[in-house]
Amino acid sequence: MADRDVVDPSAVDADVPHAARIWNYWMGGKDNYAADRAAGDAVAEVYPQIVTMARQSRRFLIRAVEFLARERGVRQFIDIGTGLPTMQNTHEVAQGVAPESKIVYVDNDPLVLVHARALLGSTTAEGTTTYVHADYHDPDRIVAEAGKVVDFREPVAVMFMGVLGYEPDLAVVRSIVGRVMDATPSGSHLVMWDGTDTGAEVVEGAEKLVESGGVPYILRAPEQLARCFEGLELAEPGLVPITEWRPDGDAPSVDAYGAVGRKP
Repeated sequence: MADRDVVDPSAVDADVPHAARIWNYWMGGKDNYAADRAAGDAVAEVYPQIVTMARQSRRFLIRAVEFLARERGVRQFIDIGTGLPTMQNTHEVAQGVAPESKIVYVDNDPLVLVHARALLGSTTAEGTTTYVHADYHDPDRIVAEAGKVVDFREPVAVMFMGVLGYEPDLAVVRSIVGRVMDATPSGSHLVMWDGTDTGAEVVEGAEKLVESGGVPYILRAPEQLARCFEGLELAEPGLVPITEWRPDGDAPSVDAYGAVGRKP
């Protein structure tokens, strides 16, 4: 991590709701402040399932990474928009299956950068875990920086986990995903989940988030998310609610869909 990327924690504004901290609160983490909890509670008041969604999103990540590492033999992961570290982060899951795995975390959030050093301290001796400070609107920079760690001649898992709703234009979203996937070889995978507009309560929750000072997040129809997987071979069971993707226990359905697609 370059010195120019080091952020002073005192520069973080605790009085303004922060997306990563709100999500951390819903997931039961401790890296949040009163403003984040107030915004999180405002959403949960009208959409109580947001807490379930947050925690089940991590279960989806764990299952998807384990599937790719164990069943598809993937040893390289680029986790774009990683957010604050919580339980069972991507490198812990992948390296738990294959200690030699290489993981590149990507985020443009100064607060996430503050926590990056602690996150990278738990990697295996055999593997590599690093952090790239970049915005997903600059996929060329992501590919260039990730290429210092991963070998783009070998399969790579590209992950967008509940972050693409910060871009309102679906065409831009598809371009971002496509440009990163274009850099990867056959046998690579796209792992993605996102919130969907599949219920009135979740839509109201998104509105409450904005009213509470949070950054707007665009909820899309599952059919729109499916367009990001065009040209890829979806692993069973396809694009489904994240609690239904290779479930490891009983969980209520949530307004979030995810899938894993293989590049032919």
